[in-house]
Amino acid sequence: MPDSKSKTKDFIDPTFLFRFEVEIRKADLEWTSKGLKLPESCRMPSFGALGGRKVFADVRLGWSEDGIGVQILVNGKRQVPWCRETRLDESDGFHLWLDTRCSPNIHRATQYCHRFLFMPAGGGPRRERPIASLIEINRARGNPKSIAADALSIKAFARHDGYELCGLIPSSALTGFDPSDQSRLAIYYAVIDRELGWQTLGAGPEYPVTEDPSLWADAVLV
Repeated sequence: MPDSKSKTKDFIDPTFLFRFEVEIRKADLEWTSKGLKLPESCRMPSFGALGGRKVFADVRLGWSEDGIGVQILVNGKRQVPWCRETRLDESDGFHLWLDTRCSPNIHRATQYCHRFLFMPAGGGPRRERPIASLIEINRARGNPKSIAADALSIKAFARHDGYELCGLIPSSALTGFDPSDQSRLAIYYAVIDRELGWQTLGAGPEYPVTEDPSLWADAVLV
């Protein structure tokens, strides 16, 4: 939910005036007992800083024919993340939206639009188990194909001032994902934290970024 930590002081969020394009670099997505590691070249920008939102996380994305990998490092926390398996929409973590058909003029999600959530905790009897999930997008005209509960891989590690997590979205969990034929995606991300606010790729939660693909950025698979 939007709060005072994430709101821009400007009447119009500066990022709302632009259509951004980013690169997602090809990377080795071999999954190990420690998850995966993505190089510095895979670091994603946070244009939300133009609107006054904090940058407190190192966000990295990489792709291969096998899918899309994510690696997140959150710093500067004094509190444990707020994560609830029964309240995914409101939980702290890394929220990623992807449109495998890159349709910049649509305002309602199609079956090619996905919302993934990677949480550092929230699962299990003690809420200590990390969770990765595909979430339905509000007001969507269509939904991507359903995936198995264990289709997404995730690893999370607590740090003294935050957490690190990594995840893997296999190509089988991405409706319409075909890098050889479609090298452009639409993308939006938000690192959501009740303590630190929202770190975003573009416009903030004052706008319907969670459900309107026209507010997402273009991404080129390189």
